[in-house]
Amino acid sequence: MRICVIGAGAIGGVIAARIDAAGDAEVSVLARGATLAAVRKRGLRVTSADGTLTARVAASDDAAELGPQDFVIVAVKAQSMPGVAASAAPLLGESTAVLSTLNGVPWWFLDGFGGPAFGCHLDSVDPGGAMASVLPAARVIGGTVHLSASSPAPGEVSLRSGNGLIIGELDGSSTARLAALAGVLRAAGLDVTVSERIRDDVWYKLWGNLTLNPICALTGASTGPALDDDLVRGLISAAMLEAREIGARIGCPIAQTPQDRHAVTRRLGDFVPSMLQDARAGRPLELDALTGAVRELGALTGVPTPFVDAIHGLTRVWMSAR
Repeated sequence: MRICVIGAGAIGGVIAARIDAAGDAEVSVLARGATLAAVRKRGLRVTSADGTLTARVAASDDAAELGPQDFVIVAVKAQSMPGVAASAAPLLGESTAVLSTLNGVPWWFLDGFGGPAFGCHLDSVDPGGAMASVLPAARVIGGTVHLSASSPAPGEVSLRSGNGLIIGELDGSSTARLAALAGVLRAAGLDVTVSERIRDDVWYKLWGNLTLNPICALTGASTGPALDDDLVRGLISAAMLEAREIGARIGCPIAQTPQDRHAVTRRLGDFVPSMLQDARAGRPLELDALTGAVRELGALTGVPTPFVDAIHGLTRVWMSAR
């Protein structure tokens, strides 16, 4: 089995190194710049409480050099997806499946789904439909990651906690390709859950990320202080209620209250979310896939989003002023 991981950062690094160590697939990574140079020189190194795992995987910035794959795992931030769409085509054979692990709302989310938003195109996450044209929903296996990792240096990954990965066909079916992918990921030591409603899982993770991520980036605070402040917590809860109503209208209902979700977050401890990590490193932020997409879905479903709008606008201004 041939598997290419697009993006050798925090999440992609963990997945690629684990699959390579299991020895059940020929693993490669599509990377660029300093990350590509580091992986070629020293290998891909993942450090966790269990020690350091070094994976010597094939690496290139040219998809044609890697060739067609059985599976392509997309593990970049949403803002990097236009570049993926422009370069990934040589990885795709006739039956290649693509696992999406993006945070936020992915490009395929409304394909055949969405209630009043059914079949609509989200320019916030796929301007002009470039990604859908290269990576159509028929190729996609949906996914969402539940582990915390960072990349302190090119080719280096620090795994903090968690080991979960939820995957599923977009129509909820059981397929041979889904079973094969789940088997490889489990052999790699990941805690894989196969879901019949993968959009629900994606939306639920977004429900926790769409507020704390940008608020922590704006303020420089980690999750603990952000949730400890009663005014900030109130803003977070109000924005989450807007998103919960949108989810109910598109077919991704959430039974929890924002307070329930805050309790889940607190059990993870005080941590630095990915958007704050990116802000500290001077990297672009995945704002449109989180708050931008929620605003667009609100307009499509008739749900006002003043609190999400405020978070989106403030973060957008902060990004432009950096």
